[in-house]
Amino acid sequence: MSNRKFAVIGHPIGHTMSPFIHKRLFELAGAVGEYTVIDVAPQELSAKIHELNELDGYNITIPNKQRIIPYLDRLDPKAELYGSVNTVKNGSIREGYTTDPDGFLKALSSAGIPFEGRVCIVGRGGAARTFVYEAALAGCDITIAVRPKDGNISKELEDEVRKKIDGARVSTCLISEIEENGMCFDLLANATPVGMYPNIDKMPVSEKVIGRCKNVFDAVYNPLETKLIRTAKALGIKAAGGMDMLVWQAVAAHEIWDGSVYRTEDISALVTESAEEMNRMFCR
Repeated sequence: MSNRKFAVIGHPIGHTMSPFIHKRLFELAGAVGEYTVIDVAPQELSAKIHELNELDGYNITIPNKQRIIPYLDRLDPKAELYGSVNTVKNGSIREGYTTDPDGFLKALSSAGIPFEGRVCIVGRGGAARTFVYEAALAGCDITIAVRPKDGNISKELEDEVRKKIDGARVSTCLISEIEENGMCFDLLANATPVGMYPNIDKMPVSEKVIGRCKNVFDAVYNPLETKLIRTAKALGIKAAGGMDMLVWQAVAAHEIWDGSVYRTEDISALVTESAEEMNRMFCR
C-alpha cells in the first residue's frame, strides 16, 4: 500500500488544485498514496501510456479526456454516455470513469439545491455539457443560453443530447433573450468563465435575471464566492460554487480507487481549505 502512485495529467497543467485536494482526501480516509502532476500534451499521450499504466490510478483534465479512451479496456456507463473520461483505475484491466457529474450533483445536494423543473445552463463548453446531460437524465426542462457566436455549438450539443437520451427536453436561446422574455428558472447554472479571477466583478447574467431564479450554481471556483453567488445569496437565493464541485468530483475518484467514505462536514471543511490554498497558489 505504501508504494501506491496516482497522478493528474493534462496540458498545460501548471496551476492545478488536484495534488492538494487528493493528498488531503488520502489523509481523511486514512489511506496511503503518492499523488503527482504529469504534463502530457496530446501528441505525447501514446508515448506516455506505459508510464500511466504503471500508476494505480490517475485523473485527466483537458485536452486528453476523449483521447485517453482508446487506451482503456472498459468504460463506466456514464463515461461511455459522455464520451469523456476524467478518472482511470488501473488493475487487471484499465477502467475509465467520469466523476464530473458526481461532483456537480453532490455540490447541489450538499447545498440543499433540488435538481428539477426548469433549468437554465449558461455556456456551451465542457462544464455545460456535464450540466445539460445530467439535467436531461433528471428529467428537467433545459434551456441552454449562449452568446450569438456560440449558437451553432450549443445547437450541436442540444441535438446530441436528444439523440442519446430519450425524451430529453432541451432548447437553445441567446443570453439576452432570458432577460428580454422575463424567463424564470428553478436553477440557473453558470458554465462559463465569467466572474473568474481576476475579472471578479463580472456576472454572466444580470441581477434581474438572478432574481427570477430559485437556485444558482456557478462552475467558477476562483474566487470561492463569485459575484454571481454573492448576488444570489443577497437576494435570499440558495447558491453553490465550483470549488464544491471540484472537491466532490475528487471524492468520487477516491470512492472508485479505494471505496473510501467521507463525512459531509469533512468535505465542507476541505472546500474551505482548498479555497485558502488556491489563494496562496495564485498569490492573491
